[in-house]
Amino acid sequence: MKGKKIGLSVRYPDGLRGKLFKLVGPIFLETLLVLLLGIVDTLMLGNYSDNTVAAVGVVNQLLNMVFLLFNVTAVGTLVMCALYYGAKDNKSFIQIVGTSLLFNAGVGILLSGLLYLFGEQMLLLMKIRPDLMGDASVYMKIVGGFGFYQAISFTISAILRAANKPNYTMQVIFIINILNVFGNYSLIYGNFGMPALGAEGAAISTSICRGIAMVLLFIVLFKRLIKRIPLSYFRPFPTDKLKSVLSVGIPSAVEQISYDASQVAIVYFINMLGNEVLAARVYVMNIVIIGYLFSLSMGQATAVCTGNLIGEGKKEAAYRLSWYAWKRSLILTGIASGFILLFARPLLSSFTSNQSIIAIALSVLVVDFVLEQGRATVLLFLFCLRSARDVVVPVLIEIVCMWVFAVACAYTFGIVWGFGLVGMWIGFAMDECSRGIVLALRWKAQKWKKKEVIQSNVNIH
Repeated sequence: MKGKKIGLSVRYPDGLRGKLFKLVGPIFLETLLVLLLGIVDTLMLGNYSDNTVAAVGVVNQLLNMVFLLFNVTAVGTLVMCALYYGAKDNKSFIQIVGTSLLFNAGVGILLSGLLYLFGEQMLLLMKIRPDLMGDASVYMKIVGGFGFYQAISFTISAILRAANKPNYTMQVIFIINILNVFGNYSLIYGNFGMPALGAEGAAISTSICRGIAMVLLFIVLFKRLIKRIPLSYFRPFPTDKLKSVLSVGIPSAVEQISYDASQVAIVYFINMLGNEVLAARVYVMNIVIIGYLFSLSMGQATAVCTGNLIGEGKKEAAYRLSWYAWKRSLILTGIASGFILLFARPLLSSFTSNQSIIAIALSVLVVDFVLEQGRATVLLFLFCLRSARDVVVPVLIEIVCMWVFAVACAYTFGIVWGFGLVGMWIGFAMDECSRGIVLALRWKAQKWKKKEVIQSNVNIH
């Protein structure tokens, strides 16, 4: 087969590079728009009160940890749909879609109820500062109570990406961003005859927009991808398909939960340093998302491509394409991180006028330049290993590194040795770089090539 070079003696089939970047664009814009929802909330709340930003930041840390449980299904759905889509097995593809949506909807409703009823107790366990509890509690009840919107939306988005149709999700999120800005402007500050509700207003706007997004994604799924779902595909119920989704999703979710638990521990440490440091962390995380976005979108696009190729039985092409994508990911991430450093002060000034917070954040951003290179490597090879259904060993690697470096070293550097938030960020950089190196070596070992990832017998796609 005719091919193109991506390195010495390295060849891959024509069209793969084009397909990769055709996916990167929509995934990049979709992820950007999703992240902009949070950035807009932070920006608009920052003009309302720095303490409100700190309160919402703590809540979102907890919510993100809970919402990651939705990825038990969403991550597994992406992997299995990509494999069966590549294998052209339409029946198995639809079975994965149906079982995933049912499972995640049930989990989402259950967790939403728990967040509404026990969210305040979770905040108390975090030892949240008393002056932040009022805003934090109301935000938790509203956004957490409607969290099942996210559960379903995550699953549909994963399905569309696996089928090489991320542009539809991008369009939906674009609409939602516009609605969210209008909702925040009305409900946070009290415009257009609405009451000024602050954090509560942001929570209401966010929840309504997520509900609209879920409805629109459902419409797209059944209009643009799956024209009909034969009930015969679910008689008897394909429990084997749900098991295959969970076999990928559960280990991946364990890694994500461990990561977020480590972040909760870190927030607990940062609470010891005061509200200004806590607010600085929130602002930094919203800014570095600009660089993180490039590596995340490249990693996800590469995972879809490698999943499709592995489903087709083209494992060598998947392997070679991944290294090409990794090099491009490092370049893009480096450019983005350099841009952030160059314009750090005006970016921070758009969030807050507090010069103490800005000074802390500027120092942290210098360390973050190194961190982002490690994170780009982690995301790309972690997603590639998942696409090959090699998940257990990578999870163990992730857990060990994040608790040794991101938690233990961050506490030592930041609290014990007194380097504050900068010291903690050094620990985070050590975590990302160590994980990236080990995951890259795992992928390079190519043990995943020996596994039979799917059993596909029906090819009617």
